Order: sequence, then structure tokens, then C-alpha cells
Amino acid sequence: MAVEAKAAASLPAAEIEIEIPFHDVDVLHVAWHGHYVKYFELARTALLRSFDYDYPQMRDSGYAWPVTECYLKYVRPARYGQRVIARAQLTEYENRLKVVYQLRDALSGEKLTQGHTVQVALDLADDMALQFVTPAVLWNKLGIPCEE
Repeated sequence: MAVEAKAAASLPAAEIEIEIPFHDVDVLHVAWHGHYVKYFELARTALLRSFDYDYPQMRDSGYAWPVTECYLKYVRPARYGQRVIARAQLTEYENRLKVVYQLRDALSGEKLTQGHTVQVALDLADDMALQFVTPAVLWNKLGIPCEE
């Protein structure tokens, strides 16, 4: 296994189970494509909570972390009532947060969707100034020695 793959495997990940609700589907009972971003967000929130850096903790630490990039690849449709597993894994934390996602059928494990998001730090005390390095608070939350 490559060094990068080993490092990514040791970074936090979280999974949640979601049942596709009726209000998320079209007349064919297929989840509307825009709702997949919501499913990713639910998994990302579970991921951030796993290392105590959910959105309130981000704000309280003096930083906002807006999503600046979102990519999705639809493989198979999710349907009304289907139980799916949404998985989010942190894969990059230096200079930005990159989270990789996968949506799978809960019973078969079949992949439905994959994607990623990128977030960057903005300093709330400095007129939302873009941070070109990851703030020390994130390194601390991840239990990684800060390279400042």
C-alpha cells in the first residue's frame, strides 16, 4: 500500500444510514439529483462530530469553512424507501479539507454515488480572510502535531 493510501486510511471516516424519503423523489420514485448533496452533508456532519469539529466548534474556534468545490458522480439511482449508507472520509487536511463520499445500498453494498467536497478556512476575526494554511485548531482536533 502506498504511503498516501496508508495515511488516508488512518484519517477519520463516518457512516450514516438514510432511508430515502418520499419528499426527496420524483414521479418515478427516484431521488432527485440535488438531494445527494444533502446526503453527503449529513455524512460530513457525522464525520466532523467524530473529531469534535462540527460547525458550531468551527465558528467558536474563529473560523468558517465554506464548501468551495463539490463533485458528484451518479452511478445508480436511489429510490423511495431504499436504505442507503452514506460514508464520508477526510482525505486531505493541509491547506484545505477534502472529504470523499460514497453512497451505497445498505443491503447489497452496491455503489450508487460517489464524490467529494473541498472546504477552506476563513478567519472570522480578520474580515473572513482566506487562510492559506490549515489553522492549528484543526490539527489539534485530529490529534496531529501542527506543522506551523
